Formats: sequence, C-alpha cells, structure tokens
Amino acid sequence: MGKRDELIAKYADDLKNKCGVTPDMDLLTKVTIGCGPTIYNADSSTVAASDEAELETVKNNFLIKKLGLADSPALREGIDAAIETYGKSERNKYRAVFYYLLVKHFGKEAVYA
Repeated sequence: MGKRDELIAKYADDLKNKCGVTPDMDLLTKVTIGCGPTIYNADSSTVAASDEAELETVKNNFLIKKLGLADSPALREGIDAAIETYGKSERNKYRAVFYYLLVKHFGKEAVYA
C-alpha cells in the first residue's frame, strides 16, 4: 500500500469517526488526488479553520476556481458547515476531508466524475 493509499484510509477513518459520514471512497480518492502534493506536507495537508486568511484561500482557490461556484455568502456558510461537521474542537482538519465535505455540501461531485 502506497503513501497516498494510507492517507486515503486515514481520511476515510476521519470521515466515519469524526464527521459521522460514510465516505464515497471513489470520490474521496479523486478529491485526495486533486489536492496534489499538499497532502504530503504537514503544514499544507491540514486546513487551519481558525485562520480567516486560510478560509479565504479555500473559498477562492477551491470553491470558486476548482468547483466553479459563484462568490456569495453561501460559500462561507458551506465552509462553516464543513467546520461544524468536522468538529470545531478538532485541531487537525485534513484538507482532503475538508474538501470532500465541501464537494458533498455543494453537490459538486460531477467536478470529479
């Protein structure tokens, strides 16, 4: 099992145990691959949910550029919903899991089809 497969298994575990979500493994794998090399770097592999600049980056680079959503207050609501689902007290919010939750929230699975 390669490093990426190990990470995907860890992300699936987070979705099940921390988010209470049964992961769509095919979608989770595609979202993880879409994150590119960031998943291997300790700093960039997680989302700092308490950092406004980080959340703005997620909004602009992922929601608007990658998922093709229009900028609106709904984007922030989606980010807040993902933070809530993951658990505010959970310090390490893996980027791939966070993005997976956002894809599901906005119903944008087709982007990864």
